[in-house]
Amino acid sequence: MRPIRPMIAALAAVLSLGGAAMAMDAGTSGAFLPVKKSVAAPAGAAALCRTYDWACAGASNGAAAGADVLKIAGQINRAANSAIRPVSDLEQYATAERWTLPTKRGGDCEDYALYKKLRLIEAGVSPDRLLISAVLDRKNNVHAVLVFRTDMGDFVLDNLTNRVLPWHKTGYTFLRMQNPSQPSGWVATYAQAGAGLSS
Repeated sequence: MRPIRPMIAALAAVLSLGGAAMAMDAGTSGAFLPVKKSVAAPAGAAALCRTYDWACAGASNGAAAGADVLKIAGQINRAANSAIRPVSDLEQYATAERWTLPTKRGGDCEDYALYKKLRLIEAGVSPDRLLISAVLDRKNNVHAVLVFRTDMGDFVLDNLTNRVLPWHKTGYTFLRMQNPSQPSGWVATYAQAGAGLSS
């Protein structure tokens, strides 16, 4: 998910028009990404729900997601980043976008996010707390991350860093993510995070 497409450039322009309205809310609600209107899924995610039903599953339990589960998320994030080799869809599949689990050769950013989502579901996290999100990274490249909606706020698992950061400390512009109420759909977020920390 590296090249910036015209549609993403247009979304970035909309973000810049929002100015202060796009800034993070300093109150409690700022711990969570804002959920705006329904939007189309990214092109590569069109067949995601048919390929992996768990990737679009709703709530499976009401278990709390506190600091202990966040620690497990950090372990999964580091292990995945260490074990999976970065390889583009063009190199691996000769296509621009293909959302799938990593292969023995590796995977790209969406593949990392899917892998981490699966591992966290297997660890007992309810699928509706694990939302794949499309962002612009610090270099304005299109990127995908996994948002973990904990009781404390939204945290980000990212193949570009081993640190699991609150969304507002990543330095990313969040464009859209899976709908927390119905992960088979997607919602616009249009949220600009502050400067993040290095890995």
